[in-house]
Amino acid sequence: MIKSIIYSVALGTIILSSGAIATPVTNPAFTPMASNVSNGTLQIAASSIDTTALEQSIFNQINKYRISQGLPALTRNAAIDNQVRIHSQNMANGTVSFGHTGFSERVKATRISYKAAGENVAYNQGYSDPATIAVQGWLKSPGHLANIRGNYNLTGIGVAKNSQGAIYFTQMFIRS
Repeated sequence: MIKSIIYSVALGTIILSSGAIATPVTNPAFTPMASNVSNGTLQIAASSIDTTALEQSIFNQINKYRISQGLPALTRNAAIDNQVRIHSQNMANGTVSFGHTGFSERVKATRISYKAAGENVAYNQGYSDPATIAVQGWLKSPGHLANIRGNYNLTGIGVAKNSQGAIYFTQMFIRS
């Protein structure tokens, strides 16, 4: 047992968090913060990653899982993508702590009238396929799995990397 714990720490770490709310929004007035996301690459502390590929990988894996469970595929939404990219960036650079701080404001900032919303976040480090590690962690966690399997039709995914190499993931789910 101790060898496997030491081994897994040597390979990498993964931390997960999930949250959900179900409060309708009729007239959101929140203005989103500026972001340095451009051309699918988010640059933080002089390091860059292909966020487009990681985000697409998560989107594909989540939809593949949903379809395998007889659930409809989610549609990716650019307004949601923008909000969760900002959140991932803010967690990566330490502007906000890891978790769901500001979740209600992010949902409102999408300007999508919704019936329900949920969010999964994760970060990991030291893996060759960090997106798959995040998705596998979410699928093994009851709270995250509930969001993945939830009655949602829209999603957005954002990824950021900090200067220490930790990669932060945020996926928001919305039922419009």
